Amino acid sequence: MLVNVCELVNDDATLVSRRCWTDRDVYELEKKGIFGKAWLFLGHDSQIKERGDFVQAYMCETPIILARGSDNEVHASINSCTHRGLPVCRADHGNTKRFVCPYHNWSYTVEGELVTIPQERELKSRPDKSLLGLKQVPRLESWRGFYFGSFDKDIIPLEDYLGDQRYYLEAFLDRFEGGIEFVGAPHRWVIEANWKLPMENQLGDVNHGPFLHAAVIPLEANQEIIDYGLSAVTEAGHGATFRLMPENAPIDDVAWGMEAPGSILGGPEVHDYLRATQAKAEERVGALRARMKGLTYGVYPNLSFLWSNASFKVSHPRGPGKVEYWSWSVVPADAPEEIKKTLRTNYTSLFGPGGILEQEDSEVWSQQFRGSNFDFADDRPYFYGLGLNEERPHPDLPGMVDVTANEHYARAFFTRWRDALLAVEK
Repeated sequence: MLVNVCELVNDDATLVSRRCWTDRDVYELEKKGIFGKAWLFLGHDSQIKERGDFVQAYMCETPIILARGSDNEVHASINSCTHRGLPVCRADHGNTKRFVCPYHNWSYTVEGELVTIPQERELKSRPDKSLLGLKQVPRLESWRGFYFGSFDKDIIPLEDYLGDQRYYLEAFLDRFEGGIEFVGAPHRWVIEANWKLPMENQLGDVNHGPFLHAAVIPLEANQEIIDYGLSAVTEAGHGATFRLMPENAPIDDVAWGMEAPGSILGGPEVHDYLRATQAKAEERVGALRARMKGLTYGVYPNLSFLWSNASFKVSHPRGPGKVEYWSWSVVPADAPEEIKKTLRTNYTSLFGPGGILEQEDSEVWSQQFRGSNFDFADDRPYFYGLGLNEERPHPDLPGMVDVTANEHYARAFFTRWRDALLAVEK
């Protein structure tokens, strides 16, 4: 079926066709226009500290090896042998000197250079191995220890791509003197859903909490979000949703981590650590950002961050109706080990693959995909018009800002999504 992108998302992105979530042709356009053109998250410095360290990643459906080479530089290679295409790396993460294809034993350095072809010993003519290394990701850049790759060699620099979204990310990252670290390999699970819905969920949809997650988040617990919650869109596709607490808010009401279950039950040592971190927040991130109590953030097209539960997530597409969700717990890098162990439970109890809230989210994402496939419903697009045109510039914060019930974060995402697909059609 031919795709008319203008019929999928209307001009103000208040109406979004169900085909956006289910159509194979739409998905093929997404691969070219979005994942072929954007900066995509690959990994973090804390995962590849030593020479020879590597982690696996994906850029859309293309497997990537992110590795620290013998030159101490970071390299991103497509995980596919140049002889017959097999993956040369099977482990999720580790340390090595060589990646070896299991089929014919072609061997590659951590940097991706081909060094050994066993069969060439029996031949008179030998190929030029310098031309047969693993294909490198055309652009690789880092910001604050976060590595992103792009298939578009002409893409704007990463810092420009992130733009004012850095302001909101730094409100979390700069709170910790030693920075953050990603803990272990990601949890990974497959959901029968479209990749965009997890992204939309984390861009700013916090108002489903007291309804979908009523057993854990009673309606009265949402009052703080109603009173102090803000949703900011720094650029279409990026978003930050947070509470800006009053200047006189008690330290326990504003400190990162204090509202999560692991911390609540963690005891005096954990509480003292979190209070001490908050006591230095104004010095480290400024008075305004010290009062920020984050909720959900998103970086276009598919990287998300949960503030309270300290988790970064990537929504990897595996077709229009399947997403492989990757989720990492992050902790302050210089926190005592016992405190790190406790803080990790803030993630696993709620937003790991077995977490209460994560399971409920995954269920509705899959149900949304089923609803998008119903026969005879294509003439009823989804409504994204809540709060239309109510967002405004903020005197102290970057981006367009409004209350969290305003769906402007989603409208902005789909406007950028539509424009990216239209560019492919031209």
